[in-house]
Amino acid sequence: MVEQVTMAPNGPELSELVQGYWRYTDWNMSTQERLAFLQQHMELGITTVDHADVYGLYEAEQMFGEVLSIKPALREQLQIVTKCDIQLLTDKQPQRKIKHYDTSATHIQQSVENSLRLLGVDKLDVLLIHRPDVLMDADEVADVFHHLHQSGKVGAFGVSNFEPSQFSLLQSRLDLPLVTNQVEINPLNFDVAHDGTLDQLQQARVRPMAWSCLAQGELFANSYDARTRRVVNALTSVGEEIGADNISQVIYAWIRRLPSKPLPVLGSGKIERVKNAVDSLSLEMTREQWYEIWTASMGQEVP
Repeated sequence: MVEQVTMAPNGPELSELVQGYWRYTDWNMSTQERLAFLQQHMELGITTVDHADVYGLYEAEQMFGEVLSIKPALREQLQIVTKCDIQLLTDKQPQRKIKHYDTSATHIQQSVENSLRLLGVDKLDVLLIHRPDVLMDADEVADVFHHLHQSGKVGAFGVSNFEPSQFSLLQSRLDLPLVTNQVEINPLNFDVAHDGTLDQLQQARVRPMAWSCLAQGELFANSYDARTRRVVNALTSVGEEIGADNISQVIYAWIRRLPSKPLPVLGSGKIERVKNAVDSLSLEMTREQWYEIWTASMGQEVP
């Protein structure tokens, strides 16, 4: 069973596996099928859901809200995470000329109001800045965060894809602690383990959220380059040693072995794959096994 874990010294509590809804619009489910999927992963203990205003080209939040409207009582058992600041080029915004980021107070406020309306809820549990914005005014963001928290519309705040200096800048202006940094972590891309990102979070006792844990399927393709083949072979070898059913479980165990204790964000809409991730929680990995996968990815031994 998936447990609840504390994200930062003063909370909040989220489930140690998070169900991501990035590809929600691609799952081709009816509303009733979407409701069944939500209830199934909640029964497994996965009560935290990860959204963003731009997911599904601005349609995913509304689809999730339609499900909640069928069984509003589910909201009390959920922790809803969503994000804002990416400005996509879509038919819905014909005035935009280029994709860009917007962390202005006006946009953050409007995005929150829109997410609340589409989801059909009166509060977001966690709001993340989706991507670092070079034009981010940390004082302005801090002010709107304070207003949103005081008004009861957002419970906690975090960031996504931020480098340590960007995280520190925003945190320096906030009264409330940032509660996570959602970053990419997988055996083909774990720069955050070496650039200070995870060190900073461990220092602050803030748990990261890990997206693209399965490298967007690259580790399961029909053909591999030499590096990916090395990694798959290492994952397979370690999996046999620790009793994993498949390399997906090894990857989740590898990510969770990091001392910053990341929360993997699951991307699949197939409940069997979600159950597979839940089963990985019982796996334990030694330091040597962890570094076997690291070595395969880096193509060299540790110095």
